[in-house]
Amino acid sequence: MSEMHENATTQGVNRRGFLKSTAAVGAGLAVAPTILGAEKAGPTDIRVGIIGAGTEGRVLIQQAIKIPGIKFTALCDIWKYSQRYTGRRLHAYGHEVLEHTYTDYQDMLEKEKDRMDAVIVATPDFWHAEHANACLEAGLQVYCEKEMSNDLAEARSMVETAKKTGNLLQIGHQRRSNPRYIFAKKKLIDEAALPGRITHIYGQWNRSTAAASPRGYPKKYPIDEKTLQKYGYENMFQFRNWRFFWKYGGGAMEDLGSHQIDIFPWFTDGKPTSVQASGGTDYWDKYETYDNVLAIYTFDTPKGVVRAFYQTLTTTSARGYYEAFMGDEGTLSISEAPGPCRVYAEGHLPDVEGEHAWHKWVEKGYLIRVEEEEAAAEAPKSAADQIMAVYASKPPTAFMFNVDVEKSYHQPHIENFFDAMRDDKVELNCPPEVAYETCVMVLTANKAVEAGKTIPLTEEDFKV
Repeated sequence: MSEMHENATTQGVNRRGFLKSTAAVGAGLAVAPTILGAEKAGPTDIRVGIIGAGTEGRVLIQQAIKIPGIKFTALCDIWKYSQRYTGRRLHAYGHEVLEHTYTDYQDMLEKEKDRMDAVIVATPDFWHAEHANACLEAGLQVYCEKEMSNDLAEARSMVETAKKTGNLLQIGHQRRSNPRYIFAKKKLIDEAALPGRITHIYGQWNRSTAAASPRGYPKKYPIDEKTLQKYGYENMFQFRNWRFFWKYGGGAMEDLGSHQIDIFPWFTDGKPTSVQASGGTDYWDKYETYDNVLAIYTFDTPKGVVRAFYQTLTTTSARGYYEAFMGDEGTLSISEAPGPCRVYAEGHLPDVEGEHAWHKWVEKGYLIRVEEEEAAAEAPKSAADQIMAVYASKPPTAFMFNVDVEKSYHQPHIENFFDAMRDDKVELNCPPEVAYETCVMVLTANKAVEAGKTIPLTEEDFKV
């Protein structure tokens, strides 16, 4: 490793060595190009290696190859099946990796260091720190999937290595680069303050038994026992279902919950002061990690206390996945999918000059009023309904976000990483310091389930 570190300045690519790019994140209603010069500059080629060519790795590859100037030059995976499958797909898109495919990442770093500028790490969580740190030490820029790690000490090491080397490390919490989320934070919360004072957050990711059931593999393509043991796995079942074993991952909270919990402090400008949680392995007897978790976070924010309720289930897909930020004037409901994305104005808001209180945000182009949802709130009909209506609040008025998102969920986040390589004016949307805070929140929730009590969190818990 020391030899790789000595060569970092010559073998790796420094972000300042790239030409200016025109794909920086804009601050308008959505993500838009920013012209950095009188003429649009062509993208500088970036040579990319990938460690972990399984399902998630293929998703990231599929998005990265849509970006001009990105060339995959090397591939590493311990499973020959993934090597062949992913290598052939890349070859079909004109990326020559078939002769540059490896089982051990150290071999790839040693032999391909002159052919790579960046590496995407899409291995199981327990490998993230070792793989990311080695690539950073080798002078490479790194995009690493979330969660940073299933171990806080290893997550801290990633922050420290990025600081020490000065190389980029983007963690894959892709909502941070999603145009819909950026718009909601900057325009609907910070500028328009549509929820008013946010008091509560609700988030969920419910996954069906079909989606959470054990993953198999082509029986004629197993990994031999010696290779499995070398890379930390007991058998193919654990290799294929690593998310549900404590040694390799952190269960549904780490796999699903971290995406959503990551935006709680972002949208509230706050930090959690405690977490309590309940859950267990109540359904999937072949797994170790919790198959259901209900967590409550208490946040200290500039506007007061916010309580966040989060659930993740693996036995039902009811109501899917979304987040809701509830305030005294409205509720912002948001998801990567457009369906749940609405803003609901509390019924008590007064009209302004004969128009709804939020009409100015409709005129400004931020919102679109949803008349059909408003019409669905019918007046009570029966005598019993009329009695109960005395206790009900006036129905909210629904609005949609005026944001179109044409790109796939991962692509804007990967673009942000490559833009930051090409232009040092572009900041990473999820640097390791930010992702570490999410790692603390998620892993502490799992600890709270185990301990059966509320666990306090302080500023010191989030420092590296």
